[in-house]
Amino acid sequence: MLVEFNSLSETSRVWIYQASRSFNAEELEEVKAGLEVFIKEWTAHGSELKAGYEIRYNRFIVIALDQTNASASGCSIDASVRFIQALEKKYDIDLLDKMNVSYKQGEFVAYKTLIDFKKMAKNKSVSKNTIVFNNLVTNKLEYENHWEVPAEESWHGRFM
Repeated sequence: MLVEFNSLSETSRVWIYQASRSFNAEELEEVKAGLEVFIKEWTAHGSELKAGYEIRYNRFIVIALDQTNASASGCSIDASVRFIQALEKKYDIDLLDKMNVSYKQGEFVAYKTLIDFKKMAKNKSVSKNTIVFNNLVTNKLEYENHWEVPAEESWHGRFM
């Protein structure tokens, strides 16, 4: 069951997929349409899942699931990963590689490998105050309050 992202509770589980590049306007419309179809049909053991999504900065796909009535099962999580993999293939983009880092340079969102980010921290090209995206948050409350934070407040801080 597709619902407005903002209507989901703070305890809703979230998955964040960061893209290796921004989606263009045409791709964004196609991705949104695909997400709506997927979420409307998303189930766990035959039970409808109450979920929503948003796309931030034209490059982060955030899916939230209210687990009050039905939780994601292994099969339903697999289905969501297959959906994301299909997007990767269709748009020739990385969405599942967790070994990359996104951070802000002014209003621009940069994307680097973890190795390059560590080198940048060592060279002081990024600092503990650099705004990073902590894609390891697990629920909507954490997403809203601890996703976009200074590096020192995230797991990225260990490299500073």
